[in-house]
Amino acid sequence: MHTYFCPTCGSTVGWTLDLRPNQFGVAVGCFNDRNFPPPIQSIWEEEMCPWVMLPADILHFPRGRPVPSTS
Repeated sequence: MHTYFCPTCGSTVGWTLDLRPNQFGVAVGCFNDRNFPPPIQSIWEEEMCPWVMLPADILHFPRGRPVPSTS
């Protein structure tokens, strides 16, 4: 995992994974849009702070999402 930080405040703004080189994650807090769509899935919930509240009707993964089979 490679993380990218804001040079002004130091907040994490994005990340890439060697496992998925064609994807780039962007922290939702980077968007100044109160109408930003809600999440559709949640990963690594085992590491989630206990006070985080997520919608019940999204996909939940206690660990990372399963890697699709390449066969």
